Amino acid sequence: MSARTTPRRRTAVFATAALATVVTGALVACGNSTASAADAPTASSRPAATAAAGSSLHMITNNGHKLAFHVTPGHLPAIVLDAGGGEDSSQWQKIAPALAKKTGSEIITYDRAGIGKSDEVVGAWNAENAASDLEAGLTKLGATHDVVLVSHSQAGEVATYFAKKHPKWLAGAVLVDASLPDFYTDSETARIEAANQAQVAQLDGQVSTKPVRQLLATADNYGPMHHAYHRISWPESVPATVIASSKTPFDTPEDAQLWRNAQTRFAKAAANRTYTVAKGSSHEIPTDRPDVVIKAVAAMAKAHG
Repeated sequence: MSARTTPRRRTAVFATAALATVVTGALVACGNSTASAADAPTASSRPAATAAAGSSLHMITNNGHKLAFHVTPGHLPAIVLDAGGGEDSSQWQKIAPALAKKTGSEIITYDRAGIGKSDEVVGAWNAENAASDLEAGLTKLGATHDVVLVSHSQAGEVATYFAKKHPKWLAGAVLVDASLPDFYTDSETARIEAANQAQVAQLDGQVSTKPVRQLLATADNYGPMHHAYHRISWPESVPATVIASSKTPFDTPEDAQLWRNAQTRFAKAAANRTYTVAKGSSHEIPTDRPDVVIKAVAAMAKAHG
């Protein structure tokens, strides 16, 4: 970050850029952030989320905390949209109604714990716990089969744990520049963890806000969580479409290439996976190229729903 950045602005950029892609290494990328990363419209900079026409809010409890799920009625396959790190369900405010109109499917968006209308949870963020929250919500809503799961960035980790536990619930998945296990080699995880510590130290003395607390929760236990994540794999029975961004979340060539390699290796690992690049897009594909997401999700719903 620029030495000329004021403390207030530095915190705002840190929280906004890092939370947009937090577990993809944006705590590192923030230190080398481009204007597009810092200026990307995240949940903190967009107007408050408004439910899609015809949708209803369901507050669902799991392990003592409440989670906000928005449901637009429709037929199966249900399409579940899971936003990136630091993003609430408003990330899908243009995509959700377009998918409802195009596919006629039930559309479900939600806020992960600590984000949007959902309760905060004390302690380190954990992808398995987040997958448990998603499981509880879909169980309550009756969406336990023929689900198309659409996951951006950090939500790729949630999707991987969810798919591993409930492969039969899923008709398929669309992974939007998602955080995938192959990326988190020992050396890359250690490098990100070290950079996290330096970045987090910059928040000392700053006002504690919900986004900042969520960022700190994600940074906590980052290394052990991602060493474990590196060892799990996506079930071969679940079809997946990988949508990669043109720019990746990183400014550094080494990190960007490792990110691209993880995406392409995942896509080539099974015959029921496809790979496409959202041309001209930053990591914020849902904002930059919603058309690519809508096309891929509609195709997955038609082919596998």
